[in-house]
Order: sequence, then C-alpha cells, then structure tokens
Amino acid sequence: MQFRILGPVEIGEERTGRRILPAGAKQRALLGALVAMAGHHVSVARLIDELWGEHPPAGAANALQAHVARLRRLLPAPAPTTGPAGTGTGAGAGAGASAGTGAGAGAGAGAGAGIWTCPPGYVLRLGPAGTDAGRFQQLTAKGRRLAAHDPARAAELLRAALTLWRGPALEGSLGGDICAAEATRLEEHRLAALELLHESSLRAGRHGEIIGELEELTGDHPMRERFYDQLMLALYRCGRQAEALRVYERARRRLVNELGVEPGPALRARMEAILRHDTALSAPTPVLSPAAASAAVQAYTLAAAAPAGQGLILHTSTSTSTSTSTGTSTGTAVSTGTAVSTGTGTGAGAGAGVSGVMDTDVGAGVGAGETVQSLGSEIARLHHRIEGLRVQQRQLQRRFEALAAAVGQPAPAPAAAVAAVVVPAPVPVP
Repeated sequence: MQFRILGPVEIGEERTGRRILPAGAKQRALLGALVAMAGHHVSVARLIDELWGEHPPAGAANALQAHVARLRRLLPAPAPTTGPAGTGTGAGAGAGASAGTGAGAGAGAGAGAGIWTCPPGYVLRLGPAGTDAGRFQQLTAKGRRLAAHDPARAAELLRAALTLWRGPALEGSLGGDICAAEATRLEEHRLAALELLHESSLRAGRHGEIIGELEELTGDHPMRERFYDQLMLALYRCGRQAEALRVYERARRRLVNELGVEPGPALRARMEAILRHDTALSAPTPVLSPAAASAAVQAYTLAAAAPAGQGLILHTSTSTSTSTSTGTSTGTAVSTGTAVSTGTGTGAGAGAGVSGVMDTDVGAGVGAGETVQSLGSEIARLHHRIEGLRVQQRQLQRRFEALAAAVGQPAPAPAAAVAAVVVPAPVPVP
C-alpha cells in the first residue's frame, strides 16, 4: 500500500493496482495533512483549522471524528497487536482491558498502516506502507550521489523519480497551512530535481535530447534562471549559437520587465562564454560506469583475438537471441547481460566484405541494449575498417588496370595512401 500526495491525494495498492480515492474535499485534505505529518502527532485543534480555517462549524470536533472514522474504513485493517498493560487497542484511545489485545485501527503501535488516536489528536503511522513523496526523495537522493561520476545513470534515476508526479502536489487539498506548506516544499524539490536531471543530461552528452523540455520549463518558470542557463548550453552544443543568445535576451527582458533586475552573474557569464566560443562549453567526454568499463575491457580483448575480416560489436542485453542483419552481413548475438555480435559479409562487390560488415553491424547491434563506447572497441573498429579499405583499394586497382588494358594505355603505379598506413595489432589487456 502507498499513500500518494504527488498529485491528487489517494491510496494505492501496488499489488492489485487498485486506487482508493477519499470522498469529498474534507477527507482528502485530512488525509493529505496526516500523510504530510506522517509519524507525528497532530492535534485536534490544528486539524480543525486545516479543514475549516477561521470559521469552523458548531461541533467541529465531532465532525472531525466522523471524517477520521470514514478514512479508517478505507484502509486495510492492521494486523492484531498486543498492547502493554493498561493500553487499549480499540477504535479510540483510552478504555481497554488491563492486558488488551485487539485489531482496531485506533490506538497502540500496530504493525500496519493506520490512523491512531493519540489524545488530544491523531497520528498516521505508515507501518510497511510508504508514500510516493518518500520514494521520490529516495530516488533523487541516489541520483544526486551519482551525478558527478555516473551522470547517465543519475539522469535515469531522476527521470524515474519525476514520473511519480501525477500533477501538483496535494492537488485539491490546499485549504490549510499543513498541506499548503508541504505542497510548496515538494514543488521546490521537484524543480531542483528537474535542474539536476538536465545538468546530468548535459554532463552525459545528451544535450540534443533536452532542448524541448527546457524550452517548456523556461515558459512555465520564467523567473528561474537555471533553466535558461541549461537551455543556452544545450543549444550551443548543438551548433545553434544564435538561438542560445536569443534565449539570453528573452530571459533578460522577462527579468527586467517583471522584476526590474538584470540576469544574475551565472547567466551573464554563460552568455559571454558563448560569444567568445569558450572551449569549456564543449560537450564532455562520456564517463563509463564501472559496468560499462568492464564491458569495454571485454570488447577490447575480443577485438584482439578476432581474425581479420570480422566485425565486433559489444552491447548489453537481457536475453539470448539470434539475428540476421540486413544488406551484406549476418550476425549472431548470444547474450546474458553482455552480448557480442560477430559478422562476416560478402559486400557489394568482390573483396569489399569487411567494409560491409562494419557499416551494417554497427547499426544492427544497438537495439538489444545500450551501446558501449570504449577506446578498445574503437581501435578494433578502425583496424577492421582500414583492412576493408585496403581490400577495396586492391579491387579498384584491378578494375582500373582492366579498363586501361582495354583502351591500350599503361596503368599507373598504385596509390599508397591506404597501403602505407601501418595499423598495430591491438594489444590484449592483461
């Protein structure tokens, strides 16, 4: 079970997919306030103020008790618990046997989630249940820890965290101070997660993927300079310098017109760096995660052992499969986590098989998972590519000699542009 407040307040059962929606705005506001204060005692007076503000009805305490009872009926009954001497375990706190045992949803430290009566108020104990807000905080915290050394993975975690949002936090339950303060806090965390998501995407070299999102964010949050900064950098890295500078001008006009202030130092520094084509703005070299680095070493080792005329591709996968690539080559991929595709092609003409293998397999091996870019595999790819060019050169030379003989002209000496290239064999990794 999960209490959800990243959007309209509801209770979700993850195993069955069932959603429990409290009936009426008062019950949603009450549940939202209790979830926001989960694990903490909330007094009756504070809850009355949360639901009715400065104009509570006559008998507000009884009305609050009725709303609590309705909410309790929505929750699965907690497991029976044994309370200590003198502690009641019924629907309310207070009277009980000297060593009472019960399964009510009222008092006592039960193992299940429930609303417990703690005079003079109530407390929501989550038990094994959780909240979507708590899950969001866990994912963003993990993404923040990974952002520096594994930005691609950090971006994945942050995007997963942001998908938990179904709308504005505590939507439809913002009449009181508790829900309003919690919604403001969660919204600020959401925006911070968005900033970190796009910062991680930029570090991972995914600038082209986030331009549309950043354009939308600058429209939704025109006073937040960080989104303008990230959009300018993404545009610049895509070769769109003029558009990046127009974004700065747009941000400056909004800030001046609405707040009467100039852009901050960070945004001005970004604009100046773009104007002078600062090399620090260039996209960083992607940093391999430990798993990717291990796969790269495997690819390099396989490249060293592969005979000439075969192409190697390393990609991640979660299944065992056999595939036939289109065009000029065939490949077989056998994988349980990491797969290696090998292929030998016939080429478009006699002797051009190696080039066909490399050109075709590079595109065909990506679908099963994430392509690993590494120094070892790149060296192997270039090695086989050059071998293919040598084959093509010899083929063209033979055709030229045949044409020259047909017209009765001597053939010139073959060019040595490719033949003179000496490619050392890959050195196996110890």
